[in-house]
Amino acid sequence: MTESTSTCPTPSRISLSLIRDFELRHDGEPVELPPNSQRLICFLAFQDRPVRRSYVSGTLWYNSDEYRASASLRSALWRLPSLPGLALVGSSHTHIWLAPSVTIDIRQVMERGMAVLSAPHGGSGLIDVARELVSFGDDVLVGWYDDWVIMERERFRQIRLHALDRIGDRLFDQGRHCDALEVALAAVRAEPLRESAHRLLVRVHLQEGNVAEAIRQYRSYADLLRRELHATPSPVIQRLLTPHLAHA
Repeated sequence: MTESTSTCPTPSRISLSLIRDFELRHDGEPVELPPNSQRLICFLAFQDRPVRRSYVSGTLWYNSDEYRASASLRSALWRLPSLPGLALVGSSHTHIWLAPSVTIDIRQVMERGMAVLSAPHGGSGLIDVARELVSFGDDVLVGWYDDWVIMERERFRQIRLHALDRIGDRLFDQGRHCDALEVALAAVRAEPLRESAHRLLVRVHLQEGNVAEAIRQYRSYADLLRRELHATPSPVIQRLLTPHLAHA
């Protein structure tokens, strides 16, 4: 008698991308959703626990009365695709939530960024997190202008910038100046007026003996600050260049 063997099927996977633009995939294949269902999935993706149906409908369809908002929510739920053995959304009579099995790119990035910020010395795998933060950029659902999207976009932007600051400083301390430079440049691209990023660029240039580059970076930042805010750089960054600016 031969022993029969069976293999368990690979679990289906659902991934949701909110960075740059909306994209839902099932086992690597894109899933099409109507606009209202997209908005519902996105809103639930930003919640860390089940939320009341009335809160969801009132937020997404705030310009409708309660009856029509509830009807719009039911319609958005009804139009969700049926995926084999999987549910995108869970619901009860009072609450609604995104299925825990859905992987969400922005949530993963933010968790890694927060881990860097909460670790006393920056944590491990700094360079991997840095590359991810640099490559993703800070745009969330480009072209979406709902208030709740704008709020989440700013939240992600701030966490990303603070994580880049922390990673850049740690890489500099480790002598990885080229990597620190790349991280600082990414932060400057995201927020040109962010002094901490310009300060790291100046420190890297000085550490590598490129005094002219450091002065050029400082003056470029000072000019931008003057044009945009009628302000001057802080004494902290000025002190980095005091010995050199006196002779520049």
